[in-house]
Amino acid sequence: MSDPEQRYALALDVGGTGIKAGLVAADGTLRRTWRRATRIERGPQAVIDTIADFAAELVEEAAADGTPVVAAGFALPGIINEQTGVGVFSATVGWRDVPFGELLGKRLAVPVAIGHDVRAGGVAEARIGAGRGSARSIFLPLGTSIGGAIMIDGVPNLGPHGMGGEFGHIVVRPGGLPCGCGLHGCLAQYSSAGAVAARYAQAAGTPNAGALDVAARLATGDPIARRIWDEAVDALADALLTTAALLDPDRVVVGGGLAEAGEALMVPLAEALAGKATYHVLPELVTAELGDLAGCLGAGLLAWDLVPQDLAP
Repeated sequence: MSDPEQRYALALDVGGTGIKAGLVAADGTLRRTWRRATRIERGPQAVIDTIADFAAELVEEAAADGTPVVAAGFALPGIINEQTGVGVFSATVGWRDVPFGELLGKRLAVPVAIGHDVRAGGVAEARIGAGRGSARSIFLPLGTSIGGAIMIDGVPNLGPHGMGGEFGHIVVRPGGLPCGCGLHGCLAQYSSAGAVAARYAQAAGTPNAGALDVAARLATGDPIARRIWDEAVDALADALLTTAALLDPDRVVVGGGLAEAGEALMVPLAEALAGKATYHVLPELVTAELGDLAGCLGAGLLAWDLVPQDLAP
């Protein structure tokens, strides 16, 4: 049924394999969702065209349904300049210097917000998820790699160069494992879900089964799983101690695939962090609440930031 009194922001979260889309109300309520394959094998221009075509189709569909779109938000992978709306570079998709804000604004004829996928997830968690009520929180997704967002009163703090929140490249083990960024010993090489799975597979001589499988093997007494897991927790605790010293957050929202291990991660992490602290005031550690819809919801909320108050419900 149509809802003529309600307006929505269209939100798209673009990933390497799929695009998640939804209609997001001003309070963060998600009304409808759609998904479409990214199909990056077709090349970057085809993916850009798919994003624009998919968004235009959904704007038309929403209007026909009596729920007009008043703004649109896009959570994109790679290096994003939120201020200019430019997709600077995406290693996943292969685009460079794409003026998404201008391109999509003209195509959709509504205000358009362009955000980084991780930071958009941080917006959602900070405003309507596990970070709500926090004045200064950290969103820390432990997925294939490790990203991050520094959130102040629900707004990402990007820094003057737009590079704030690269927690995965805190060097926690100087001279340690090589990282794709060119450094050695980065957090992402020890504590991401991808690293835990890959390191276990290499040490045990088994296929890469996933980080949650490594977590499950802890209960069986698997010594390799225990070593890899403990190293991941210890490295993460070191990074969070540095974070507490530099940024003094009141809460850290841990997300991504590794967070799905629940207490197997969060309990020893809290213990390790407390054991390392001296003068530090430690943040509250909580697991993310919004799952794989965080990026989509955050894109919608960023879009609502552009809507004049007289158009908001």
